[in-house]
Amino acid sequence: MEKMSPTQNDDSGSETERAILRYIPESVDYLHSVTKFSREELKTLYRNFKNECPNGMVNEETLKHIYGQFFPDGDSDAYAHLVFKSFDRGNSGVVNFERFAIGLSRLLRGTLKDRLRWTFELYDAKGLGYITKDDVATIVRSVYKLLGSCAQPQLNDDDVTEHVDRVFDKLDLNRVGKVEFDDFYEVCTKDESVVLSMSVFDHAM
Repeated sequence: MEKMSPTQNDDSGSETERAILRYIPESVDYLHSVTKFSREELKTLYRNFKNECPNGMVNEETLKHIYGQFFPDGDSDAYAHLVFKSFDRGNSGVVNFERFAIGLSRLLRGTLKDRLRWTFELYDAKGLGYITKDDVATIVRSVYKLLGSCAQPQLNDDDVTEHVDRVFDKLDLNRVGKVEFDDFYEVCTKDESVVLSMSVFDHAM
């Protein structure tokens, strides 16, 4: 994989900015070993990533712009924010190519458990290790905003609330108002309708 070099040599700016300027991605061989992408796929993915993010890092605003291009009829900001948080678990404000490629591999090429773990982390935006009904509502509303006029069926607020109540009632096996990953995984592997009703996999990337 071609290497990226700093665009300037001074030490001005914040620590994050200096880290971005110094950033050089790992080799194709390393990324091939930790993802399920081929070497050629990684090279293509990197070229596309670099076109959108010349400095080798993607921030939240860039991701919102990318989603806006794919979903021009909706409001992509809320969903893009949640996707970005799922990649940026360290709250650094930027995501490098390695983290992006590894996350994308989990979502697109991972096992069902990998994909459900990614989905759970998307819902668990605060990183608490569990999700609540409010977390489910946030995702569902963001998906409908993302799709805009293309969403079928068109739902009003009451419909969304009913939808969220129905999904969370299935997930909350212990009736404690929060769901940890093991329960989430158990329900989703036994009831495919839950996964479909959450409308995440089809819109994540």
